[in-house]
Amino acid sequence: MRADTTAAMEKYRILCFGDSLTWGFDPEKFGRIDEDKRWTGALQKLLGEQRYKVIEEGQNGRTIATEDPAEGEKNGLTYIIPCLESQKPLNLMILMLGTNDMKNKFAYSASDIAGEMQRFLEKVQTYNRYRFNNAMKILLIAPPLISTEGKGSWMEEAFDYDRAAKISAELVKRYRQLAKVYGCSFLDASKVIKTSPADGVHIDAESGVKLAQAIYDKLKQENLL
Repeated sequence: MRADTTAAMEKYRILCFGDSLTWGFDPEKFGRIDEDKRWTGALQKLLGEQRYKVIEEGQNGRTIATEDPAEGEKNGLTYIIPCLESQKPLNLMILMLGTNDMKNKFAYSASDIAGEMQRFLEKVQTYNRYRFNNAMKILLIAPPLISTEGKGSWMEEAFDYDRAAKISAELVKRYRQLAKVYGCSFLDASKVIKTSPADGVHIDAESGVKLAQAIYDKLKQENLL
């Protein structure tokens, strides 16, 4: 078989790296949203199976770059390079992190969380440059805003909702700026979806499908496919 024919048959590989919003945690049933209703699965459906492969890399509780002494093994920064090596070749990385970094126990400001994301993007883009020859494109997503509707829910012990709502809103502009600096595309999820009133943090199946459509439109718009 000719090399150019083989290359044409290879699927375009998309790594979706995130936390419980990517894993698909159901804020009402406390399980996992069905595969085709998670935004990753809905995106795969929009793209089709023939040419594209969507790779789910969501983890409940994952932070950008912080060790969690209570939950353990949640630091995205320490896991990302092994993940890239395991899943290569990669054409695109969709990155949505930051929600867990707003938890009370970390006491981070928006500036702190943006600093974490800067470290993360530096590490990824350095690897991309020297190991992937800049072949992997990146779409950075600012997570949907934490909502004060979650007050009184089971997540209230983890989040100061008033504070977290303000921080998540401020992160949007900081992430947008980081995307420009590090050559990433950018999407503000809060323009498309809202978190579930069940806990003010996670997204439901309906929002997952909406987010997938917004991501698909962005990928087409910016020629990332």
